[in-house]
Amino acid sequence: DGQKMSKSRGNVVNPDDILVEFGADAFRLYEMFMGPLEMVKPWNTKGVEGVYRFLGRVWRMFIDEETEKVFDQQLTISRDKGPELLAQLKVSVDVVEIEPTPEQLKVLHTCIKKVTEDMEHLRFNTAISALMVFTNEASNWDLRPVSILKDFLLLLAPFAPHIAEELYSKTNDTENTIAYCPWPIFNEEFLVESSIEMAVQVNGKVRDRLQVAVDLGNSEIEKLALNSENVKRHIDGKKVKKVIVISGKLVNIVAV
Repeated sequence: DGQKMSKSRGNVVNPDDILVEFGADAFRLYEMFMGPLEMVKPWNTKGVEGVYRFLGRVWRMFIDEETEKVFDQQLTISRDKGPELLAQLKVSVDVVEIEPTPEQLKVLHTCIKKVTEDMEHLRFNTAISALMVFTNEASNWDLRPVSILKDFLLLLAPFAPHIAEELYSKTNDTENTIAYCPWPIFNEEFLVESSIEMAVQVNGKVRDRLQVAVDLGNSEIEKLALNSENVKRHIDGKKVKKVIVISGKLVNIVAV
């Protein structure tokens, strides 16, 4: 109802209850994700559930599902064995020591740049959004390079230090803690676009979308557009009167 928390109003949320249900990382993450630091924000426990699910996706991006099932089953029997059971969890077979692809490097360095700049200006909520975007992208990769995921954990650590440290220990052969690792530096070379998407219109209606090299000339783009199967169907039996190429945006074909 927009009122401030107050004992007299009976609307106080006990932080200890949130910690028990969702954990310290989710509680910490939600408080920084609520909005700009200088603004007053309304508390919403469902928001904690949202960032808790995000941390779950991060966890599943690293950990093998089968060993996690065993962990969950044994943990329900004895919670006292939590630390011992954590040590038995294995990293997913999809997390491997391979060279990252240019696309993976682009996703990572876009995230590094965004999180670094936002943290410098105390925009924690948008920095966390960038981490969520990375997780959505990386979760769909067939193979996830260890080097990429380690840098991601360095970005996550200021917001969710406990889960970041635990996952870092799983992917790291040494005894080093994530707290003493240097902050990742983004490389502008990996952010350069090698191709762009251009819409192809026929008489004002979008009929196709093309991925073209950024340095491709207008005449070559025109040929690609006219050779598109979808475009051919819509200009069949018509005469192409004009082709307008707007660099980096669209191709407009006028057919009568």
